[in-house]
Amino acid sequence: MIVVTAAGGPTGTAVVRALRARGEPVRAVVSRRGPRPELTDLGAEVVVAELSAPMAWSSVFRGADAMYLIWPNFDPDEAEGAAALFAEARRAGLPRMVYHSVMRPQLRVMPHHAGKDRAEEALDSSGLPSWRVLQPCSYADNLDSQLASAQTSGVLRSFWGLRTAQSMVDLRDVADAAAVLLTEDGLDGGTFEAAGPEALTAPRLAELIGAWLGDEVVADDVVPGGEVPTGYAARCQRTMFDHYRAHGFVGSPRVLTDLLGRPPRTFADHLAGQPRPGEEAP
Repeated sequence: MIVVTAAGGPTGTAVVRALRARGEPVRAVVSRRGPRPELTDLGAEVVVAELSAPMAWSSVFRGADAMYLIWPNFDPDEAEGAAALFAEARRAGLPRMVYHSVMRPQLRVMPHHAGKDRAEEALDSSGLPSWRVLQPCSYADNLDSQLASAQTSGVLRSFWGLRTAQSMVDLRDVADAAAVLLTEDGLDGGTFEAAGPEALTAPRLAELIGAWLGDEVVADDVVPGGEVPTGYAARCQRTMFDHYRAHGFVGSPRVLTDLLGRPPRTFADHLAGQPRPGEEAP
C-alpha cells in the first residue's frame, strides 16, 4: 500500500494514476470529505486527513509500504508540517518516504523554495529508514489554461519575460518518476531533479503553441507592477516570476531520463496529448 497526500490536486491525482497503472494499491489522502470520482475510478482508497492539523496518523500509515508527501502549494506551514509528519512516519515504522520538493530549493529568495529546503533538511535528519526526494521544475501543464485564450487572442501571456528560458516538464513524467522512487530499490538518500528536455523561452513556447493550433501565437510580456505583495502566496508567486525573469529556471533532463528509462516528453509532446480548445478531453 502506498499513501499519496494532496491526492485531489493535479500532482497527487497524476501520481495515483501512475501507481495504479503499475498495479500498486494506493491510499489517497484528501483534506475534505466528498465524492472523489477521479480517485475512486482509479481504484484508490480515499481517506480524509488534514496535513497541517494535529491528528493521529497511525490509521493512515497502517499497512503502508511508502508515502509520497505532496504539500499544498504556497503553504507557509510546509517546513514545520513536513518535519512533524516525518516524525509521525518514523514512529509508525513507515518503510519509505518520498518527498515532493522543487528544483533548486536552495533558492531561498522564493519563500516556498525556502520552505521545501528546510523540509528536505528535516527529512535528512528524520531517522526514517528509507527516503528519497523528487525535485520537479515548472510544469508544462501550467500553460494549459492559456491554450483557449491563445487560440482566440493569438497571445501567450508570459509573467517571466521574453528572454530567459525554463525547462518545462510534463506532469505525467513527474508522476512516473515518483512511482519509480516509491517502488524501486537502490535509490535511498537520493535527491532527483525532474526537468524537461528543452530550454524554452516564452516566444518559443508561443511558436510551439501556434504550430499546434495552426495559427500564429506571440508572447506578451506581462510586467508586474507595484511592490512585492506581503501575503504569503502572492509573495511566493511574485518572487518566483521575478527570479525566472532575471535568471530563468533551466535544469538538466539527464536524471529524469535515467529514472524513466526514456527521454522526457517535449513541450510539443505535451501539447499533442491535450484536447484542442472546444474539444472534450479524451
